[in-house]
Amino acid sequence: MTDDVAVLGAGMHPWGKWGRSFVEYGVAAARAALADAGLEWRDIGSIVGADTVRGGYPGYVAGATFAKALGWQGARVASVYAACASGAQAVNTARAQILSGLADVVLVVGADAAPKGFFRPAGGDRPDDPDWLRFRVLGATNPTYFGLYARRRMAVHGDTSEDFAQVKVKNSALGALNPNARYRKAVTADEVAASAVVADPLRLLDICATSDGGAALVLSGMDFARRHGVADPVRIRAVSTVTPRYPNTVLDLPDIATDSAAAVQPAAETFRESIARAAYEEAGVGPEDLSFAEVYDLSTALELQWYEDLGLCGEGEAAKLLREGTTALGGRIPVNASGGLASFGEAVPAQAIAQVCELTWQLRGAAGDRQVAGARVGIAANQGLFGHGSAVVAVR
Repeated sequence: MTDDVAVLGAGMHPWGKWGRSFVEYGVAAARAALADAGLEWRDIGSIVGADTVRGGYPGYVAGATFAKALGWQGARVASVYAACASGAQAVNTARAQILSGLADVVLVVGADAAPKGFFRPAGGDRPDDPDWLRFRVLGATNPTYFGLYARRRMAVHGDTSEDFAQVKVKNSALGALNPNARYRKAVTADEVAASAVVADPLRLLDICATSDGGAALVLSGMDFARRHGVADPVRIRAVSTVTPRYPNTVLDLPDIATDSAAAVQPAAETFRESIARAAYEEAGVGPEDLSFAEVYDLSTALELQWYEDLGLCGEGEAAKLLREGTTALGGRIPVNASGGLASFGEAVPAQAIAQVCELTWQLRGAAGDRQVAGARVGIAANQGLFGHGSAVVAVR
């Protein structure tokens, strides 16, 4: 276990399709987080930016880009890219600086301006890039991957399209309560079933959109928080950034093949299960201690998979957990009280930071109509391309 890091401030730029620069979204989120923390930009000793590959050169050096936009003041700077795990990696970088004594208070910012439609690799020929290869060789877009995973759950665990639709119904009802969400309209199972098929069995409303948006956090050491007059802040207790283990016997794009297990036995747990376990071990908690969870619902079927990966239920029991209302607001372990990516869409460098914003507001008891009663321990989990683990445990 490591020492806790305090969350002094959380801020967001609402998600949507705004047609402006990612810098504008990130600066708005940063200023909101600073105001929430009761600090000025000049008080910040370090800034960590989660990079966006769609922002041109400024996106590749997002930390310095945000620092310049806020006004040069001499702070340390770092820029981090880990695809969808970029935000968690940025939080981890900030935490390392704080715990090592390099900075007392750090600003973490992520923002994106996403293209229309589904994501694709950057241009050019890159035969050594598995993400490029899976599009060029297989034609496997992200929705194709989501559809394959849904089909696997149906074949192995007996999940149904109706189960998948109920995930969207749950998350859209919660997103309707979130002022930062892009989609603020509750939908019915019939509306999900009536939406266009994108990658069988998944329909349009089963799959998250691509979005613009930004999120930011102000983190500090516990001593700084107390000096700042915050005696009982939300605290980050663990950040898991683990990688997979060899051999990988379940296809996980962008890789387009599995490893042979003839010579080496597979690990006892999957990659995503190992992400959660590492976070639990570092935090000194288990799934039974959780009050709520924010998970990476790129598709409705993938949310169900996270229930099992986080240990909220046994293998193959996720749909049963959903049907019983256990993961709904008011249930034993609400999942995606924010509305999830179903309500936000993907703003890649910002989304893991946005998850921690939601952990913060829930643990403060400041989430309004979507508040999880008595929230004390929360986990945020997702995964980035090329084996980037991402999970954050926060407590109050």
